[in-house]
Amino acid sequence: MELSHDFIENYPLYEPKPGEEYMSPEMLEHFKNKLLAWKKQLIWEASNTVNHLKSDSSTPADPNDRASQEEEFALELRTRDRERKLISKIDKSLRDIEDGEYGFCQMSGEPIGLARMEARPTATLTVEMKTKQEMREKQGIA
Repeated sequence: MELSHDFIENYPLYEPKPGEEYMSPEMLEHFKNKLLAWKKQLIWEASNTVNHLKSDSSTPADPNDRASQEEEFALELRTRDRERKLISKIDKSLRDIEDGEYGFCQMSGEPIGLARMEARPTATLTVEMKTKQEMREKQGIA
């Protein structure tokens, strides 16, 4: 199955039923499936990168071509490294679903909110707490 590069961006949004409680079993199942699809996409992209690096590994004779190729490979590897870290966040979110902690702020315990979770399924802080955290980081308080 080939996934398009923007597969996760096109994943359907969850439509809560009237009166449905936040992070109901159905909502959790939606996010679990969304996270698994995202992880599958990232693994697929990593596999394509490995194949690309293997197939294009011949070294061009021209120094400029060689430099361009090395820069392209370095960029791909940096991107995959960021995605590897994202897979770790996805795995943490999947564990949070199993532990009943998914969708709730790690700092305040408040619901993060459906809209934020749809936009960023690995979010662990409410917008307010994330803003406070970023302000502390800028001030060097961490």
